[in-house]
Amino acid sequence: MSIPGADEYDVELSIPESDVERLLQVGPEDVEPAPELTFARNVFIPLTTACRYTCTYCTYYDPPGQATLMSPEEVRDVVRTGADAGCTEALFTFGDDPDERYTEIHDQLTAWGHDSIHTYLREVCEIALDEGLLPHANPGDQTRAEMAAVADVNASMGTMLETTADVQAHGGPRAKSPGQRLNTIRNAGELGVPFTTGILVGIGEDWRDRAESLLAIGDLHDRYDHVQEVIVQPVVENERWRNGSTGVETLRRAVAMARHALPPEVSVQVPPNLAPAREVLDCGVDDLGGVSPVTDDHVNPDYEWPGLRELEAIAEHGDVPLAERLPVYERYLPDGVRDGSASGGNEWVSERIVAALTADDAAGERYRAVLD
Repeated sequence: MSIPGADEYDVELSIPESDVERLLQVGPEDVEPAPELTFARNVFIPLTTACRYTCTYCTYYDPPGQATLMSPEEVRDVVRTGADAGCTEALFTFGDDPDERYTEIHDQLTAWGHDSIHTYLREVCEIALDEGLLPHANPGDQTRAEMAAVADVNASMGTMLETTADVQAHGGPRAKSPGQRLNTIRNAGELGVPFTTGILVGIGEDWRDRAESLLAIGDLHDRYDHVQEVIVQPVVENERWRNGSTGVETLRRAVAMARHALPPEVSVQVPPNLAPAREVLDCGVDDLGGVSPVTDDHVNPDYEWPGLRELEAIAEHGDVPLAERLPVYERYLPDGVRDGSASGGNEWVSERIVAALTADDAAGERYRAVLD
C-alpha cells in the first residue's frame, strides 16, 4: 500500500494485496452478532477547541481568536459532577497541537506554566484522578515523547486514524497526514498504552481505502497487542458538512469489514448518537463507546447522547446483555484489581492507575463495581 506520509514517519506495514481483496468481499452475512454490548459512562471534556487542522466535516475546532481553553477549575467542576453521577471516565479531547496562529491559547498556557498543550494535559489528568475519574485522553497526533509524558496518568488513550487515504476533506495547507496518524498509533504500541482508534466513513474515501485502513490498524495491533477497540463512525450532516450522512447499508458493510478484519479481542464500536445502532448489531458491533449522562458530545453537538434506557433498548433489540465497562479494557489490568489486592502497575497500566482502581475510597469502589 502507498499511504500518504508513511515514508516521512518511517511507517512500514505488512499487508498483502490478497488480504485487501478478500476484505472487499466481506458483507454483513459473513460475520456473527456479538454476544453482548458494552459501554462506558463518561464526561466529555473539550480541553481546547484550537486545532491546527481545518477538516471540512468538523464542527469542533474554532478559528484563532474564538478558540477556548478550559481552566483547571473548570475541569475540576466537570469531573466532580461526573463522579457524583457515577461516571468512571474523563474523556479529554482537543484539536491537534494549536499552531502559531493561536497566540491567545499559547499565551494562556504560558501564564499557567506550560510550554505546550501536552504538559497541560498531564495537569488536568491528575485533577481527574484526584476527583475520582480515570482519564482517557484523545489528543490527536502525538510524538512518542508527548505521549510518554502523559501515559502514566491515563488509563487508556486514543486517536482516530480516520482513513489512510488522501481525501479532499483533509485538504488545505494544514492537512492531516495518514502516516502521522499511524505513527501515533505505533507510538502507543511501543509505549504499551491501551488504545482506541477508528475510521470515519463517508469523508471521500472509497471501499479500498476502508479496507486498507482497517488492515493497517490490524497490522499494528498484531505487532503490539494494544488496540482495545476500533470505532466505525459515520460522518453526519452538520453546519460545516453538507455532503450527506452515511447510509445504513454502507455503514453495515463497513462494520462487518471491521469485525472480519480485526481479531476477536478488539471490540468494534459504533457511537449510538451518530449511528443507527440497532441496524448494525448483527454486523458484529459489541461496544457503544463512551456515553455521558452529564455532558454533551462536544465534537457532534447536534447529536445528543442516548440515555441508559435507550442503550438498554438497543441491547434488548439485539437480544444481548448490556454491560458497563471501564475506559481501559479488563484484559490490560493486572491480577487482583477486582478485589483490590493488586499492587503496582504492569506493562499496560501504571502504578498510578492501579492505585486509583484499588483505592479504599468511593472512586475505587465505583471502578471495581463496574468490573464486577
